Amino acid sequence: MSGIRHLAEAPTETRALSPGGEVDLHRHDDAQLIYASTGVLELIVEDGTWFTPPTRAVWVSAGTAHRWQVHGATTVHLVGVPRRGRMWRGDPTLVLVPPLVRELVIACAQQGPARSPAARRMLEVLVDQLRLAPEPATMVPLLHDGRLRDVQAALEADMTVNPTLAELGRAVGASERTLSRLFRQEVGMGFTVWRAQLRLHRANLMLAEGESVTRTAAACGYSSASAFIQAFRTVFGRTPGSVYR
Repeated sequence: MSGIRHLAEAPTETRALSPGGEVDLHRHDDAQLIYASTGVLELIVEDGTWFTPPTRAVWVSAGTAHRWQVHGATTVHLVGVPRRGRMWRGDPTLVLVPPLVRELVIACAQQGPARSPAARRMLEVLVDQLRLAPEPATMVPLLHDGRLRDVQAALEADMTVNPTLAELGRAVGASERTLSRLFRQEVGMGFTVWRAQLRLHRANLMLAEGESVTRTAAACGYSSASAFIQAFRTVFGRTPGSVYR
């Protein structure tokens, strides 16, 4: 990643964005909490793309180079967290957004940088209430090996089909064993888990853009709408219909 803008202070504000709105590559000396109360947020870092609907927020550690874009009409709430107190470091982290955290994030973003004593107290309460999301992170890792990229391209071209890893291997010129080993070496997960992430990513983008649950399930390769609803609820704690009304 080159051409990285540097911001000493992470922005604290609320932005209403049209579908496709984006922010270019940058980093800041503060940590930042990013929450989309509507639509879907995609946060892109060197290792891949993190995505989340309005049931989760993304914690970005200080110094992490990132860019982001939105899908669907999206309201994004940004909260900068200065270098003090409780911090998570390393990769972006997904945090839970129960009703109290949601209201605190929105209030902190709307009041702007926490410069007054009252604003700092509200920010401290927000940070104290943050809890890591318990499920596996929702992200699509960046693939480096050309054979793995070909596998991803093949699946993304038509997610309604369900080829085995052996069938994909024949299409890209690699054995099933080789592809399985490459997935674990490059992204730390098996093919089945990775493909589930890929499908869930596409599904969230379609829902944010107004597609129905039934059409989304079919387009993303789920065996039925109920199977998709269950998969979504397992990861995000709510049904897709309740999140994307």
